Amino acid sequence: MQDLLHEIEQFCLRTGMSETRFGELALNDKPFVSQLKSGRDLRSSTALRLRQFMAEYEAGRAENAAVTRDYPAGSLAFPHRDLLGIAQLERHEILYLLDQAEPWVELNRQSAKHADLLSGLTIINAFFENSTRTLLSFEIAGKRLGADVVNMHAATSSVKKGETLIDTAITLNAMHADAIVIRHASSGATQLIASKVDCPVLNAGDGQHEHPTQALLDALALRHALRARGQMADDFTGLTVTICGDILHSRVARSNVLCLQAMGASVRLCAPPALMPVGIEQVGAQPFHDFDAALDGADVVMMLRLQTERMSGQFIPSAREYHHLYGLTQNRLKRAAPDALVMHPGPMNRGVEIDSDVADMLERSIITRQVEMGVAIRMACLDVLTRRTRGVAGWEGAA
Repeated sequence: MQDLLHEIEQFCLRTGMSETRFGELALNDKPFVSQLKSGRDLRSSTALRLRQFMAEYEAGRAENAAVTRDYPAGSLAFPHRDLLGIAQLERHEILYLLDQAEPWVELNRQSAKHADLLSGLTIINAFFENSTRTLLSFEIAGKRLGADVVNMHAATSSVKKGETLIDTAITLNAMHADAIVIRHASSGATQLIASKVDCPVLNAGDGQHEHPTQALLDALALRHALRARGQMADDFTGLTVTICGDILHSRVARSNVLCLQAMGASVRLCAPPALMPVGIEQVGAQPFHDFDAALDGADVVMMLRLQTERMSGQFIPSAREYHHLYGLTQNRLKRAAPDALVMHPGPMNRGVEIDSDVADMLERSIITRQVEMGVAIRMACLDVLTRRTRGVAGWEGAA
């Protein structure tokens, strides 16, 4: 009995599947594992059935992963020196980064989480804009790969003393970093810095432009959530994703629209008229101002916070009114598909764009999984973009 319980626990850890979901998929019995832990009797035929389910499920995962690994050789799989936005990427390049992140997902779930892949390399996290999750995620990613990681905060940078962005870029370049991660309040700032330095640049968010690693980690989290439900599709074809919130000021929304559509999903964008960009239809997303209508039958609901730090003026009457019209409540979620997944890039404003009882739904919310996948994705990006520097076979002539 204890051996089987241990096998189930390890299986759930490897696959990211909850014990409730395991019981549902394996035996159509959601409380099975918790009852087993409480002393429920177990027939030998049931134990055999459970072990067969676990073996077949993981064999299916391996077969699906093998399909996605049919990429061009070496640097042709990802020919970019920098990662400045999703807009620059082809579908197979997005899939390549997602697949490259999978081993790091597994490593990060182990007790020993360290690799020496980037030993001797220096990564500078230059954050000209405040951040908690993204900065911490990049720092952990770099350190777990064995790099020397240096964080530069805007409050202590020479930019506060009047130094231009170009001079800052030249200064950073003179320090011979092997990769620079940039977050900046101005759209296009990462592109400018990339043009002035000799090493790869990763965009950790620039103004209202893009936040590519956020979109990639969201895609990876969604992929894992679908796999945990037994859906083994390589992409998101057939999925309807509703993104609701401050679309106008959100770089996360832009990157996610590009990423999700590249992977086959249909995207709906919902916001008050004042927070919906003009001409949004041109990017292929379907705009809504009525949140209830936007939720109708949606497979995934991604909520975005109000970007008050980027607002100049009054865009909504009040937080209370906004929650009434655009807050995700349990009752409102019923309009989506019965098993619709809930996402949020964080930080959350509970009681404004999302209620706590929705954010914390064990079977539906994958918000904490998004955080987990952030480290793995950023490890993959740092790995791929430094392969030229490290002289990895097939990458010596990368851009």
